[in-house]
Amino acid sequence: MGTLGKAIYTVGFWIRETGQAIDRLGCRLQGNYYFHEQLSRHRTLMNLFNKAPMVDKDAFVAPSASLIGDVHVGRNASIWYGCVLRGDVNSISIGAGSNIQDNSLVHVAKSNLSGKVLPTIIGNNVTVGHSAVLHGCTVEDEAFVGMGATLLDGAVVEKNAMVAAGALVRQNTRIPCGEVWGGNPARFLRKLTQEEIAFISESAANYSNLAQVHAGENAKSFDAIEFEKVLRKKFSRKDEEYDSMLGVVRETPPELVLPDNIQAPKAI
Repeated sequence: MGTLGKAIYTVGFWIRETGQAIDRLGCRLQGNYYFHEQLSRHRTLMNLFNKAPMVDKDAFVAPSASLIGDVHVGRNASIWYGCVLRGDVNSISIGAGSNIQDNSLVHVAKSNLSGKVLPTIIGNNVTVGHSAVLHGCTVEDEAFVGMGATLLDGAVVEKNAMVAAGALVRQNTRIPCGEVWGGNPARFLRKLTQEEIAFISESAANYSNLAQVHAGENAKSFDAIEFEKVLRKKFSRKDEEYDSMLGVVRETPPELVLPDNIQAPKAI
């Protein structure tokens, strides 16, 4: 940020501080509406009594996610924006390389009609799609749970099995290896192809790579973010035809280049 930019930033800061001071004064003059500072009580990692989330140093947990109580997240796993993992009455385990995508809910069961105490166990390299609900269930290694699917108490998804988007898997249902189940309630649809089985592992790897990019972005300082804004503004205006006429060669800064190991998602 140059000298002019710092000066503008400082003036803006003064204006905002003045506005806040006037707002506080007005609230005090209103008597019953006395000014109170509003603070967000969101915590990404929250203890519950003697239970505390344990997250591997190489895992990514989005700032807006919530991990509560007895939750274990393995190496290179990723918990995305808006997810809630509530391990209050039992434990939740997320294996290495697995991804729990945006707005998904993972909970556990202390008691149910069968009288079983059920944690939620998610194996290695598992993909759980957006807005899925997993409750007291087990998802084995390299399985796939589609967007908006619901897995109820005691459900088991075996290795290399797939739950279709929007499916409802009832209590104590077991989905065998290599099968696709879908519907409400979920039923066997067909066998997975070898390409689809390979895609499950590929999807988990892609999300692990993408999580590293998001972790780096969330860790950037204010100055780094402002610097990248300037770069994007500068390079968004380039005209390749005009540059070629002048013999100018412009290289996109590495800060603005998406890593090679990030691939566009595929749909099944």
